Amino acid sequence: MQENVARADRSRAIPFDAAKLDRLMEAAGLDVLVATSKHNVQYLLGAERAIFFDYMDALGVSRYLPVLVYPKGAPDKAVYVGHRLETHQRAVAPPWVAQVRTESNGSVDAITRAVSLIRDAGVPLKRVGVEMAFLPMDAGRALSDALPGAELKDALLVLERLRAVKSADELAKLKTASELVIASMLAVIAGHGPGTTKQQLSDALRLAEANRGLTFEYCLLACGNSHNRAPSAQRWEQGDVLSLDSGGNYHGYIGDLARMAVLGDPDAELKDCLAEIEAVQRAAFAAVRPGAMGGDIYVAAERQLAKITQRDCTEFLAHGMGLVSHEAPRLTAKGPIPYDDTDARLPLETGMVVSIETTMKHPKRGFIKLEDTVAVTATGYEIFGEGGRGWNLGGSSL
Repeated sequence: MQENVARADRSRAIPFDAAKLDRLMEAAGLDVLVATSKHNVQYLLGAERAIFFDYMDALGVSRYLPVLVYPKGAPDKAVYVGHRLETHQRAVAPPWVAQVRTESNGSVDAITRAVSLIRDAGVPLKRVGVEMAFLPMDAGRALSDALPGAELKDALLVLERLRAVKSADELAKLKTASELVIASMLAVIAGHGPGTTKQQLSDALRLAEANRGLTFEYCLLACGNSHNRAPSAQRWEQGDVLSLDSGGNYHGYIGDLARMAVLGDPDAELKDCLAEIEAVQRAAFAAVRPGAMGGDIYVAAERQLAKITQRDCTEFLAHGMGLVSHEAPRLTAKGPIPYDDTDARLPLETGMVVSIETTMKHPKRGFIKLEDTVAVTATGYEIFGEGGRGWNLGGSSL
């Protein structure tokens, strides 16, 4: 077996703020960081995910486990252990890491090789940050066995804070993802008319996103007066509303948006309902600016919610977006995903990205929702993928 099947490109700059990571690790009491999730490895490696494992993880009797080891203050001693099927990909685009070994076949041998390499480099290994939720039990045991006496600590927050402010390249990917999701939705709405099933609409959106260069992640959709958002044999009929909420992934970054459609002309009540949702969205947008407390977004949205006629069946949510949905900034402790509202009491920073969504579960008219992706800019905010905010007419291109 080759000693170093993929050589690091020493001319490549480290793709993240290493000084910031060092500070975060110091504050968390970590000597070394062991990243094993595909999204954090992508971020730290500054390279595309392994193409063979972009969708799946399971293989044979084990699973794919990328391992990037970063010693605090010593990026020149960083190690990356990938699967042997990554060899050609890493040779074509060598990452910055000093040692890149594409030699593993599963989870245990990957973590064992990584620990051996970093130990040989003479790095302190007393306090080790790992991704608890992304470290398989067999690999975790192998890590503990290889480092007797070491303290294993969860590094989720360290990595999340590192990713919280997006680079210009990350913002461009998020904007592209958002715009392509909107374009896909509008094409599907215009190309389908009465009698189309929700399953057919979901399948069409999958193809529309793939044809635009996205990796389709999901489609939540409701039509008629139903609030059920699973693809099914239910048909979209004349006069029915349609809610499309989809995530499309562009080079690892998620476009997550929701838009509305109707078959036929929307009546006055539907126009009023969507206008009330739009008013809540706009109120939340106006609170987005650098230096403002993250919680101000909720204050503004809830103030507007109190004014609308359908407030009893309408709810608001704002959460961070990036490589992961519901990443930092974390703005509420009362949302559907349980976590602390750390960023509600911290100032928003230029480069943060927030998903802002208002959902009306109308008892008679159905599921009505807008969801937008908003970036914090130096002067305020920018909406990514702003098109299609009104009632889009189904079947308009037929």
